[in-house]
Amino acid sequence: MGHILVVDDEEGIREFAAEALEVEGHVARAVSSGAAALAELAKSAFDLVITDLKMPGMDGLSLLKRARELQPELEVIVLTAHGSIDLAVEAMKLGAFDFLQKPVESPAELRLVAARALERRSLLTLKEGASRAELESPPLGYADAGMQRIVEALHKVARTDATVLLAGESGTGKEVAARAIHRHSPRGAGPFVAINCAALSEHLLESELFGHERGAFTGAHASRRGRIELAAGGTFFLDEVGELRPDLQAKLLRVLQERTFERVGGARTMHADVRWIAATNRDLAEMVSVGRFREDLYHRLAVFPVRLPSLRERRADIRPLAKHLLARIAAELGRPGLVLDEAALARIESAPWPGNIRELENTLERAVILADHRVITAEHVIIDPVSAAREPAIDPGSGTLEHLERLAIEHALSQVGGNRKRAAERLGIGLRTLYDKLKRYGLN
Repeated sequence: MGHILVVDDEEGIREFAAEALEVEGHVARAVSSGAAALAELAKSAFDLVITDLKMPGMDGLSLLKRARELQPELEVIVLTAHGSIDLAVEAMKLGAFDFLQKPVESPAELRLVAARALERRSLLTLKEGASRAELESPPLGYADAGMQRIVEALHKVARTDATVLLAGESGTGKEVAARAIHRHSPRGAGPFVAINCAALSEHLLESELFGHERGAFTGAHASRRGRIELAAGGTFFLDEVGELRPDLQAKLLRVLQERTFERVGGARTMHADVRWIAATNRDLAEMVSVGRFREDLYHRLAVFPVRLPSLRERRADIRPLAKHLLARIAAELGRPGLVLDEAALARIESAPWPGNIRELENTLERAVILADHRVITAEHVIIDPVSAAREPAIDPGSGTLEHLERLAIEHALSQVGGNRKRAAERLGIGLRTLYDKLKRYGLN
């Protein structure tokens, strides 16, 4: 469902459009002028604007230009009277999604065009912020009793708007848990927007969070909405929140307390209509005790704290999780139907998995690449050196990166009949690099 702004100087048309959209579950706000529309856009985030082209004062074309400056990702549908198609075409050139001729007599037609515009808006947001975990996430838990209790707690908190803090080692599925909370929440139909606080520079992180105004810094050629605005009506996921620098901690605290913020370089106060979920692999309580994390921010984030266990703490889940991940990975690599034999499952079950679910995914992807037939055996399950050092059962040398690399090269060459150029392409390396590796491993 979308947040839609209807702009028309005729009261009957405004009411007709708003009612037609609200029947479908959209949130519609109707105003009578371009100036009033700009005031609304300055205060709140919208997904779609439906505007008349000919209005007293500011016309629809001028509104379109100003609206896209305020919210560049906004979709716009214009309403045009008979004989003004040239204006509608001009609006399309300026970025309008579509136009409808007045009088719009069919609510179904209006809803259809709005649905198409919102679909494009959601697809663009998906491309910007979605990950593979969002498109197809594994279940949170299977047979492990301790994990089942955590899953039950997550489902309970999902029904509320409480802020959740997810803690746990890297790779334990914190983002998967966050998406599950969002999916089962009253905001589930809204956007899920995630940002990794450790992945961006300090300057970029602030702009990504809050957005910026034109001219706020070198290179800011246009105003841009931040991720918080993009998440309006949905869930905002702050991953690796322990990496926030002190001044951004203070700004985030204000957003959590007051539900308001300003864009970088801007003075307009914006409303943050989001549900907050944060995650960290650090001990935030310890960071508070040594002065590296604000205590007031910690308590704002930890309204409902949940610790996700490591994979080695939930052994009963390893086999079913491996089967689920294999089915997805094999399908993605164009090899559906692959299965793990008992020896491969036993090897997977006994590994310590310091990298948790993420490491298990990588291991299974390598196994799919190495397996020649439908059945994946233990020889295809090659554990990373970090894990191998903690797993005495692995034969010496079988888990080294050099061993893995040699196997991958041999497999690629066998798949292309020894053609070294094609093998290099399959491996994603240059031909000269392949020759160097062939010489190193004595494969000439």
